[in-house]
Amino acid sequence: MPIVDLFSNPEGILTLAPGNKAELLDLLAAEAANRLGRKKEEILQPLLGREKLGSTALGRGVALPHTRLDWLDSPLAILARLTHPIDFDARDDEPVDLVFLVLWPESASEGFLPALSDICRALRDQQLPRQLRQARSAEEALSRLQAADQPDPEAGP
Repeated sequence: MPIVDLFSNPEGILTLAPGNKAELLDLLAAEAANRLGRKKEEILQPLLGREKLGSTALGRGVALPHTRLDWLDSPLAILARLTHPIDFDARDDEPVDLVFLVLWPESASEGFLPALSDICRALRDQQLPRQLRQARSAEEALSRLQAADQPDPEAGP
């Protein structure tokens, strides 16, 4: 599944101002719950459980909180740009200001790790996080994600 397809629409991009990691996860869970017509706790508790296993911060100011949910019908992703970086227990000790929330249906678990891997691969290009931080609109950010997800014609088969 192309990365951009995880985002249902440009409203998948948020600007948030949490004070800390717990507040950020709460805000993201509330937003996802609102979009899915579910209770916030149904999303927040699995996210917190995943974070207890280890931080989902990728480094360089990016985090990828994620979880699989048995009641979810289709994947949902939300990209949040934070107005102020927050501590996310990253290995590189860099505060996080760019967050990809990924919620995945348990029934389609075979696509979960490839989707996370695709996001990580796209973010290896140091230009993409910078472009996402500088995007002037949600549409522009989604366009940058879509461009990053395209195969590099110079890379060969």
